[in-house]
Amino acid sequence: MIKTGEQHIASLRDGREIYLDGELVDDVTTHPAFRGAVASIGRMFDFQSAPENRELMTFETETGTRANRIWELPGSYDALVNRRRGLEAWTELHAGFMGRAPDHVASCIAGMYMGLEVFETYNKDRAKALADYYRYARDNDLYLTYVIINPQADRSKSAAEQADPFLSAGVVSRDAEGLTIRGAKMLATGGIMANEVFVTCIQPLQPGDEKYAVSFAIPMNTKGLKVLSRKSYEAASPSVFDNPLSSRFDENDAVLYFDDVKVPWDRVFIVDDIAMCQKQFHVTPAHVYQNYQAMIRLSVKLRFLIGIAHRTAETNGIAGFPQVREMLGQLAAEVSMVEAFVVAMETKGTQRGTYYVPDRAMLYSAQVLTQQLYSKVINTLRELAGGGMIMLPSSVKDFGNPELARLIGKTQQSPAASATEKVKFYKLAWDAVGSEFASRHSQYEMFFAGATFVTKGHAFRTYDWMKSAALLDKMLASYDLADEVTTSTASATSPRAVA
Repeated sequence: MIKTGEQHIASLRDGREIYLDGELVDDVTTHPAFRGAVASIGRMFDFQSAPENRELMTFETETGTRANRIWELPGSYDALVNRRRGLEAWTELHAGFMGRAPDHVASCIAGMYMGLEVFETYNKDRAKALADYYRYARDNDLYLTYVIINPQADRSKSAAEQADPFLSAGVVSRDAEGLTIRGAKMLATGGIMANEVFVTCIQPLQPGDEKYAVSFAIPMNTKGLKVLSRKSYEAASPSVFDNPLSSRFDENDAVLYFDDVKVPWDRVFIVDDIAMCQKQFHVTPAHVYQNYQAMIRLSVKLRFLIGIAHRTAETNGIAGFPQVREMLGQLAAEVSMVEAFVVAMETKGTQRGTYYVPDRAMLYSAQVLTQQLYSKVINTLRELAGGGMIMLPSSVKDFGNPELARLIGKTQQSPAASATEKVKFYKLAWDAVGSEFASRHSQYEMFFAGATFVTKGHAFRTYDWMKSAALLDKMLASYDLADEVTTSTASATSPRAVA
């Protein structure tokens, strides 16, 4: 099925147990801390279900039904590019500020399915559970989040060595029906508005950590699943004019606590296998496919941010300054580099059986560089704006006071915009660059792919060092010390040299 926004929003009224500010949230779709973000996700589902977007956003499954392209398994380069165009269009609805919109974890599950043979080698029953779940999630147009990191505690110790053996979510018991899970996982970004959660561990586990080596998916309203929300930036942003991004795109992050949650066997993909927890990401295409989606999202977001940079220069009347054009040119080159990485992932992709998969080395190179780039872009925006993003009316209510409105018109001048247009623009710019919401995004973009040593490790692991070595060896083989020594000796003993 292809859900509408109304259908998705209705699906969230399911009795899920979400806590904010010490209280249980009755309805995330109407609560002032969440309703704007929920509505934004609703607009994404409305966009995909619009008849004019049918070809862009959906594909035909093997059963003849239509499904969102987030679940598509491309069999060729052209199919991968068509999917990317759909993802780009969807991402433009939130300008890349929703890092865990429905397309991210769907890409992860789809990538795992593309490596189904890895699961079949591990355990045929668990492989069947994964295959059935992929089709179920696809055919019911589910929005998934995931929790794949253990809570931070004593990071010098393994999960099993923590003071509380169930600090991290692990298996308490099992029976004919399934597993019982107890403990916490992080960081359920988007969880308050997702249908289900995929739970596993992407961090390397140690011998003795077997009870934490699980992989499964359950509905967000499963009995015993508690959602502990972080502070809501949306709650402090009641006006869209004053906070156009945080009032609508605060996707929220949360710690999930599993209070003896029952997981049926048909939802369990891995149990008790430390090595398989890594294989599900890195031996299948899952890690590449989900992060290829993330790089598509980031390219859209960076395109939006340098739009702010250019508009700032126009608003301040400095677009013609040579030093400003140099700054904008640098930004343009760097954002174009990210877009080029996305294209390179596609053009250098490889066939994996019937599936066409983006290139790993290009992906990991992009992750390393963009972790460094995001803060640089944000700082450049700050430098271009100066005090413009700070010298703003306190709130939209100031415009309701005729005298204040007159003074705003007098003090908020620009050669390229009216006073209202300038304030509107700079309110958005501050929300993207300097607000608490913006600060969270700087942190998110730095770490969503993992710590920098992790991404650099992936880049090292996947680069074609043999190709570089062959080129180096070819050059070294093109000359030899013995040749020059022989020539030099012969020259020194020639009759002319002796004479």
